[in-house]
Amino acid sequence: MKARAIVVTSGKGGVGKTTTTANVGAALAKLGERVAVIDVDVGLRNLDVVMGLEGRVVFDLIDVLEGRCKRSQALIKDKRLEGLFLLPASQTRDKEALDSEKFRLLVRALIEEDAFDRVLIDSPAGIERGFQTAATPAEGALVVVNPEVSSVRDADRIIGMLEAREVRENFLVINRLRPKMVERGDMLSVEDVQEILGLKPIGIVPEDEKVLISSNEGEPLVLKNGSIAGSAFMDVARRIRGEEVPFPDLREKSGFMGALRKLLGGS
Repeated sequence: MKARAIVVTSGKGGVGKTTTTANVGAALAKLGERVAVIDVDVGLRNLDVVMGLEGRVVFDLIDVLEGRCKRSQALIKDKRLEGLFLLPASQTRDKEALDSEKFRLLVRALIEEDAFDRVLIDSPAGIERGFQTAATPAEGALVVVNPEVSSVRDADRIIGMLEAREVRENFLVINRLRPKMVERGDMLSVEDVQEILGLKPIGIVPEDEKVLISSNEGEPLVLKNGSIAGSAFMDVARRIRGEEVPFPDLREKSGFMGALRKLLGGS
């Protein structure tokens, strides 16, 4: 992706958007980029907890937008990765406190003045003001979707809104895929989701119980070894950087037939 400001969005809540933001941000930093992740979910702050940085929050996004502190004072440097920084949301304000134009200028300053290679924006669920603000500075989007009808329907609405806002580089992160359920016909396949939404996947993340464990521990999966979801998030980061990374064949481990093979152009 050429986009440097990327909104991570979904439409539907609870699909893994914040987990995706934390892990892709950490993965990009692990690959050598200087990355700022911003939590725009004002009033429902979670990104700091998932990243294990909640104990270091002093100032937040609203403090920066309203001029109570400098960007450098609110940005929390992740001590585990040289180039990873978090700008947390406010827990005490609501989304009405967000100013879209000030937020756009903030993201531009992070890129142009603070020399961040990438800014990942964790959008609130839904299509109201929080999403509108999060999408304002975005040049690209990761649309996180679970392979189920309600999630896909909500993602379709979000994609339409992104296109209306002329956000150009939009890709799917298909999260919590269960290959055995797909094989039985109990879950939408990768091909189904791609066909319905008309976007290419940049990531296919299998269901992995280690995601919940890592979120509770505040340790992104990409910082550990031995996780299939962590490997999938690392692959997303590599594809964002323009690397040609094949999607893994899950069939041998799970009996997953068809969707990934078709996606990869096989028979």
